[in-house]
Amino acid sequence: MSETLSAVTAVDGSPNYRICPRCIMDTTDPEIRFDRDGVCHHCQDAERLFAVKWPLYKTGPFQIDRITQAIKAAGKGKRYDCVIGVSGGVDSTYLAYVAHQYGLRPVAVHFDNGWNSELAVKNIENTLHTLGIDLDTFVMDWEEFRDLQLSFLKASVPDLEVPTDHAIMAVLLQTAIRHDVQYVLLGTNLSTESILPRRWAYGYTDWRYIKAIQARFGTVPVKRFPHYSLTRMAYYTGIRRLKTVSLLNSVEYTKERAMEVLLKELGWRNYGSKHHESIITKFLQTYILPKKFNIDKRRAHLSSLIMSGQVTRAAALEEMKQAPYDEKTLKEDKIYVAKKFGLTEGEFDELMARPPRCYHDYPNSFHRLERLKQFRNLLQRCHFLPKQVGW
Repeated sequence: MSETLSAVTAVDGSPNYRICPRCIMDTTDPEIRFDRDGVCHHCQDAERLFAVKWPLYKTGPFQIDRITQAIKAAGKGKRYDCVIGVSGGVDSTYLAYVAHQYGLRPVAVHFDNGWNSELAVKNIENTLHTLGIDLDTFVMDWEEFRDLQLSFLKASVPDLEVPTDHAIMAVLLQTAIRHDVQYVLLGTNLSTESILPRRWAYGYTDWRYIKAIQARFGTVPVKRFPHYSLTRMAYYTGIRRLKTVSLLNSVEYTKERAMEVLLKELGWRNYGSKHHESIITKFLQTYILPKKFNIDKRRAHLSSLIMSGQVTRAAALEEMKQAPYDEKTLKEDKIYVAKKFGLTEGEFDELMARPPRCYHDYPNSFHRLERLKQFRNLLQRCHFLPKQVGW
């Protein structure tokens, strides 16, 4: 214990700096809490999630077979029995692979927001061709979407990816309705995503928050943007009985093993760090967030891998010593991003220099969403809802 506790306090120039001795989350998350042994609440929350959901795969073939048989039964006689989202990244590609391995008949959906890397597009093409999966692509109106993302930059919040994440879910649900499919399979998983501070990424389910940002900072009417309100989500889940399933929680999923399979069997190619299949996501995580908000998402990604036993804490700390990417690439990407947004570098730098804000500085549905989550969890504990269902 003495060795563990010695890592609680670190020297980084701030007398109040603390880092968890179990994972590598630290006080760059302003809401982090530590117990008397110095262990952060993220570790404790992850452990609780593991206790509830990881037994799904630990029960062996029975659990995954039960889920896939339910999906097949609901889709009997239909062209497809489920919907999956694809981005070209590890999680969504491995989800497609697992769905195919268990004999499911998914239709794949890709939300093209104008920021795809060529490698991501190629990964999608290779994967779906090899697996024989049909693809629906929703191409967002670029002028509208650019204005919406610019609104989030102008709002000075770290939630630039919220419009994309919200639209992806909306498109998945709309596709399920269009094809009369009951199940939407998600690539979200505890193995690699058990830790992510709320202040680092809030709002993908909060249409009120998105509307408020656009109303205040936008210049273009949002007409084609796929979205859903809380009322619409209640209709999807309550009336239409759509179910979202995090299928990767029902298999033994590890990042390195998944990449080996994808490289060998699907011709998939590695694009670098988590979520770097998107140009804007890569730039957000490696430049905007660290520079403006003192947020390095690698810390959360690596902490998740520590909690699932995929990396050691020592290895994670070593990786954190490395720069996110080289200066030459950074300069090139900055020029590209500013130009694509229709900004000069000076205008982009002016937006970066604005004081950081947070979601609670704008109208949002945070408290209402939290109450709904608590109600959903109560229904699950009482067995009125299966634990795989969530939104």
